[in-house]
Amino acid sequence: MDIKRLISVVIPVYNEEQNIRILYNEVTQALSGLPNLYEILFIDDGSSDGSTTVLKEIAKNDKKVKLIVLKRNYGQTAALSAGIEISKGELIITMDADLQNDPKDITLLVDKINEGYDLVSGWRKDRKDYFFNRRLPSLIANYLISKITGLKLKDYGCSLKVYKREFLKNINLYGEMHRFISVYVYSMGGKIAEIEVNHRKRQYGVSKYGIGRTSKVILDLITVKFLFGNYSTSPLYFFGKWSFLSILTGVICGVVTLVEKIIGGYWVHKNPLILVSIFFILIGTQVIFIGLLAEMNMRIYYETTKKSTYLVEDKVNC
Repeated sequence: MDIKRLISVVIPVYNEEQNIRILYNEVTQALSGLPNLYEILFIDDGSSDGSTTVLKEIAKNDKKVKLIVLKRNYGQTAALSAGIEISKGELIITMDADLQNDPKDITLLVDKINEGYDLVSGWRKDRKDYFFNRRLPSLIANYLISKITGLKLKDYGCSLKVYKREFLKNINLYGEMHRFISVYVYSMGGKIAEIEVNHRKRQYGVSKYGIGRTSKVILDLITVKFLFGNYSTSPLYFFGKWSFLSILTGVICGVVTLVEKIIGGYWVHKNPLILVSIFFILIGTQVIFIGLLAEMNMRIYYETTKKSTYLVEDKVNC
């Protein structure tokens, strides 16, 4: 099999029993219209309904389908990591299993990336979701991500994307960082395009996303800015400016305390500014290390021990 011509479609699945067969048929039909060889990778992220049974039956009847069943629900990021790791294609397409992404758009994505792009992202211009709990948080998140990272995309949350494998093979995903893969590609100098795709209303099952994920997006965005921004190779510059500001505030308070002692005769131990001075100086010296050590220790733990963020229960056709 010529891997360079192979397309890998990676689809995380969590409790989508009613959608799986329809999705499989639509994806197969879309891929059959392309000249490329292909494989479809379903990652069962600890489903508690009948999704696993349906997926095993599909994989049994179609050797182009690979199935990975995870021990429990680890989340979309871990499921995508599992699929990407075992995939073989030069082009990797990701999409949701809820039928809201339209497999017919796969052809558009592949045609666009063949123009010389490294990542092509879908844009759900006419999004079929509720406004307040889905679209509004997404609009806010899209604005913040673009503002902070410098990458200008209209829809970071759209799962329908196609990547060149070379940009994914060395990336390690943690937490819920899957939505920021495009930022990683951008930081590595990748050429990115965004095209309008069809978005359909959910017909079966319930959504696993809500407004509660907004806080996670904001926290992950801070991590992304640090890891994939200009400070990733010089973290002291990032923490140093806040440390300097804190220490400077402490020094100013200390100088004011000294001046009040010399001019006004105020006792230092009775002046609350001395406590403020000590507080800001101590905070300034500590802030350099706290966030940096926590993030670096986590990555050292996973990468030096080669420990995965998920466990596989079963595999089919892998």
